[in-house]
Amino acid sequence: MSNGSGGVPAAMSGSQFERVLSNISRMAIILVGAVIALVALQAGRVIIAPVFLAIVIGLMFGPAADKMENRGVPPALSAATVVLSFLIFIGVGLLLFSMPLSEWVARAPAIWRNLQAQVANLQEPLESIGTFQEQFRGLLGNDQRMEVSVEDNGAVTSVALLAPSILAQIGIFLASLYFFLATRDHIRISVLSLCISRRMRWRTAHIFRDVEHKVSRYLLSITAINVCVGVAVTLVMWAIGMPSPLLWGALAAVLNYIPYVGQATMWVILIAVGLGTQTGLENILLPVGCYMAINFLEGQLLTPHLIGRTMTLNPFIIFLSITFWLWAWGPVGGLIAVPALLIGSSIMSHALPGPPSRPKNPVRTSPTKTAHELVLENAGQAVREEREPEAEEEKRKRERMLPPEGTAPSGVEEGGR
Repeated sequence: MSNGSGGVPAAMSGSQFERVLSNISRMAIILVGAVIALVALQAGRVIIAPVFLAIVIGLMFGPAADKMENRGVPPALSAATVVLSFLIFIGVGLLLFSMPLSEWVARAPAIWRNLQAQVANLQEPLESIGTFQEQFRGLLGNDQRMEVSVEDNGAVTSVALLAPSILAQIGIFLASLYFFLATRDHIRISVLSLCISRRMRWRTAHIFRDVEHKVSRYLLSITAINVCVGVAVTLVMWAIGMPSPLLWGALAAVLNYIPYVGQATMWVILIAVGLGTQTGLENILLPVGCYMAINFLEGQLLTPHLIGRTMTLNPFIIFLSITFWLWAWGPVGGLIAVPALLIGSSIMSHALPGPPSRPKNPVRTSPTKTAHELVLENAGQAVREEREPEAEEEKRKRERMLPPEGTAPSGVEEGGR
């Protein structure tokens, strides 16, 4: 029996309808799950954000902890050493830059007066805009004026309310960093033990390896790049006579961890400082122009050389990631946007099926072998070649654990005594 629209059997149309409903239901489940995940990220930002940041920083300092553990240092002590060194580094940085920062805070009223004087030059264009606004309001028949009231001590009240939350997030971050560094091997073993098949364990182990390698390499490389940018900005600001050049170099290095947004923020800060401290358009734009030149050289020379073309990501995807994480977690989200992309790309590359691996030494073709058998043998050859370095490393470890030749094990007498 067929329907009257085109001779399609009714059973076939029913199966197609069920397939469409099944696809729609799956998409609806995915959409609902995504919405729930977004709500969970927003609602749990006080806890989830510092924990995720601690994991990212822990992946960066993981190689240092591994070196200490290879020398016989217990994991708990190596983790405590890394966390303490990190705190000392942050404390020394804050101590060094507190003096110039306090000077700029003290000079804030004078800078504000200079900014008002600069803005006063734009009074005539602004008055013309105000006249147009009044005419437009008269055309709409609305003569009411907008009144803005500013409450006193609003900033002080906001800081007082946010202080407990900030202190709690710092405590969660430090505790998470310590426990992640101290127990990361146990976490890996526990996750691998949950895998029900050998192939799943192999994929999960490679995910752990790639995540640690990519995130650690990226953060260490970007830290080296940011140090170079900070030094260059400090020297250039000192050369052009900018006050407190060390402060601007440190600020440029820190903001450079957030691509695009950090650089734009530094541009705005330098323009504002130039307007408040310099006279003349060329003197105002000189600091931001020098900073933009340093950013251009860094993007063209340092970043491709230290990070490499293989670790570069699509700029549009990076921008979307930064926008999303800034919306979800604020400045902390901006710091983890690129590492989160690296983690996600590692998971997707191993979790989803990809193109077949090609061995360095492919299997020779034979008339007796079918195309399917040849593909399977080449895949097996690629896996064996990939595992050869790991097997050699395990062999060297076992050889180092064996006693030297000609010596008897402890507790066993030589010569049959």
